Amino acid sequence: MPENNQPARAQKRESVDPEERIRPMPLLPAIIAVGMVLFGVIYIAMSGPYSRPWMGDERTLADLQAKPAGAADAGGGAVDGAAIFAANCASCHQATGAGLPGVFPPLDGSEWVHGSPKVLANIVLHGINGEINVKGASYKGLMPSFQQLSDAELAGVLTHIRSSWSNKNDAVGPDVIAEARKSDRTTPFESEAELKALDH
Repeated sequence: MPENNQPARAQKRESVDPEERIRPMPLLPAIIAVGMVLFGVIYIAMSGPYSRPWMGDERTLADLQAKPAGAADAGGGAVDGAAIFAANCASCHQATGAGLPGVFPPLDGSEWVHGSPKVLANIVLHGINGEINVKGASYKGLMPSFQQLSDAELAGVLTHIRSSWSNKNDAVGPDVIAEARKSDRTTPFESEAELKALDH
């Protein structure tokens, strides 16, 4: 209790009490952010329709989806074997047909490509899960089945690989694929001996 009944003085503090308030974004970052948003809006508006040559080959998802077996080409024209090869085969065998040494066999100059179309048709329809020798090198891996593609599409792919790069072989007709599709085989080939037996 203070002496002489004098009122107590307020305690003096070392610093002011903290307070909460909103601090605005600094001007320079705000200007940069607004500029980036405006640039994005203007860029999208100026891009126009997405049909410019440097933006892809203009194929849609429907163009790349497989058609049911035996389905005719929608336009009634020839199947583009090169496009089907690019979409389904080039990731392994490469666009040059050279494959990847020790991993994926080459198609350019392959004795299998130059051989019987019947054997090739069975390879693409059933796949391979075993060892196969190509151009003097052994390859052991899994090649998937492409049964989901139509006879015309598979014939187009085989015609493409048999006539591309250094390969100069005759075209393969859809009838060859249709005949091979009649097989009751449900598993991939496990050896090249099984493939060679098809040609006898």
